[in-house]
Amino acid sequence: MNWQALDWGILGPALIAGLLVLATHVPLGSQVLARGIVFIDLAIAQIAGLGVIGADALGLPEGGVAVQVAAVTAALLGAWLLTWTERRAPQQQEALIGVMFILAACAGILLLAGNPHGGEHLKELLVGQILWVNTTQLLWLAGVTALLLLALWQGWVQRLGRFGFYAAFALAVTASVQLVGVYLVFSSLIIPALATRQLEGRRRHFTAYAIGALGYASGLTLSALVDLPSGAVIVWTLAAWALALSRFLGSPTPK
Repeated sequence: MNWQALDWGILGPALIAGLLVLATHVPLGSQVLARGIVFIDLAIAQIAGLGVIGADALGLPEGGVAVQVAAVTAALLGAWLLTWTERRAPQQQEALIGVMFILAACAGILLLAGNPHGGEHLKELLVGQILWVNTTQLLWLAGVTALLLLALWQGWVQRLGRFGFYAAFALAVTASVQLVGVYLVFSSLIIPALATRQLEGRRRHFTAYAIGALGYASGLTLSALVDLPSGAVIVWTLAAWALALSRFLGSPTPK
């Protein structure tokens, strides 16, 4: 193990990014499970990623404001479409979410077909670049997180009905997917919520956030020590902490 790799200058910002992602994904995760639309984050994340890929294909500066606008616009359009499909075909919503995910994924592959760095871009979209997060990205994520948490606590999201939920979800996922990737977005949303599904209220949110924080902290540390991809390691440590704490709390083991 390489103990010298434990550099707070790199791991610190990455951990802060993970904690900010969890701040919105923990409360939204419980709502996703309650609604029975588990794969919504994969679809919205892929649609937001498609917006980033489209902006890149148009030659817009990487990481610039225009790219963020493209990602948010794509995600909000996806949210509007999901609102429409839920109203028209609620029984098929989960299947339609899956169809939207695969269409967005294939569209991204088609847009990157002529790009010599297409494979690298797809990898970044899936596993993220959490170790290389910068101050600007953290400030952007913190601002969106604060706005979404305020909207959730004040009940603004609920007042907008179906679209309010999907729009809040779209903004949360768009802000996080470019930093941590699709895999960690899904894991941050579902794993803590699933492990604490037998709990209620503040106890559930606190426990779910603790699982997420432990998963990110231990995953980042382990990935640095053994020199493995951080995103993939964090997914496994999230699952491990969820399994351990769900048994300790006496709730059923996540399946």
